[in-house]
Amino acid sequence: MRHNKRAAPDRTRRALVTGTSAILACSAFPRGSSAMQTAFNQAALDALRRSIRARVDAGELAGATWLIHHAGETHVDSTGTFGMNGAGAPMARDTIYRVASITKPVTAALAMMLVEDGVLTLDGPVDDLLPELANRQVLKRIDGPLDETVPANGPVTLRHLLTMTFGLGAIMVFPEAYPIQAAMREAGVAPSWVLPQMSSDAYMKKLGELPLAANPGESFFYNNGLDVAGILIERATGERLGAVLKTRLLEPLGMKDTEFFVPDDKQHRLPVQYGPDFANGDIRAIPFGPEQGIDFSTPPQMDSGAGGLVTTVDDYAAFCRMMLNGGTLDGRRYLRTETVTEMTRDQLTREQKQAPHAAMFMDDGGAGWGLGMSVGLNKTRPWLAQGSFGWNGGYGTTAYTDPKNGLVGIFLSQQMMTSPEAPKTYLDFWRGARTAIG
Repeated sequence: MRHNKRAAPDRTRRALVTGTSAILACSAFPRGSSAMQTAFNQAALDALRRSIRARVDAGELAGATWLIHHAGETHVDSTGTFGMNGAGAPMARDTIYRVASITKPVTAALAMMLVEDGVLTLDGPVDDLLPELANRQVLKRIDGPLDETVPANGPVTLRHLLTMTFGLGAIMVFPEAYPIQAAMREAGVAPSWVLPQMSSDAYMKKLGELPLAANPGESFFYNNGLDVAGILIERATGERLGAVLKTRLLEPLGMKDTEFFVPDDKQHRLPVQYGPDFANGDIRAIPFGPEQGIDFSTPPQMDSGAGGLVTTVDDYAAFCRMMLNGGTLDGRRYLRTETVTEMTRDQLTREQKQAPHAAMFMDDGGAGWGLGMSVGLNKTRPWLAQGSFGWNGGYGTTAYTDPKNGLVGIFLSQQMMTSPEAPKTYLDFWRGARTAIG
């Protein structure tokens, strides 16, 4: 074959210009990397950006930041602004988001680090550290009076907390109909977009005064188990959950913007939170301040292991990449590979997944629940694949890891979920992410 030597430099220059433009356009460098992007389909990335931008232009959300990590390379992009209709600063790579329930996998990972260290046990009773959960009474029937109980058939364990089967949590009956629902709400321990507004000890006292809705290990009730797991960590270590998390996970992983509140010098990087205006069916800014029952500007009374973290896409990606790598990142081991395997396998029975208070969290049979996170079983949703794991957050966040396809996907917004059905933005992001990696 004859080669046109004079044409080669022109082709080389065009390739360099095209490649460099693509990299600059999509921020496709991991921090500290200088390799050119090869892991993504640029047309798919462009289409993904257009789809999210269309949601912003339609007034469905103010803006978002997202990250896709695949084959050792990272794509980050954002669109929109901190406020609706172009108000405020533009969303950016270092924007700090309230991430709600994608806190849960982080809390679970920390708990399992302490299990590996022998500080906690996975299947032993938690009675010595959480005496409020010892010798519990259980409702004879979930819709029955609070004084009609029988003794629990066994103790609560850390596994029960992480699988959210310890006996209390979200009871998905609307409008509120059961006495236990009203009792949890009145005590301030019912799952809500308002995080617990009391100390850890007060939370456990109030929880301990209620009967369980089911025996430990019997039924899946969303949310509260991970708050209790966080308190178990505090009592086992003698430190606040945030302090233990910072020392063991956040600082070593380089998660410098991840905490349970946003300090004064970073407040300008925190967008407005939006949610439903039930009075007129519109979207409104949610005033997150002490007088409204929630506040991210000062340390909270209780570090919520179920939903209290703030973070950035790069910070959360460090955690996800550690889990993707079987417990290691950048040469440091955080969890044993067998521990990650245990965390990311389905821990629920078929009966537990089909129970009324669990079914809506199982994505039409596509998901189960591991230790602190959802795990994929079938492709009923675009974020699910066999062996994938992660979760969605009610403040407008979704983050999953798919080991078989080498994928980490993170989408952060501040548009509150209004139903168990995934927002269209989540669907747009995950379809785009999977298309982008082929």
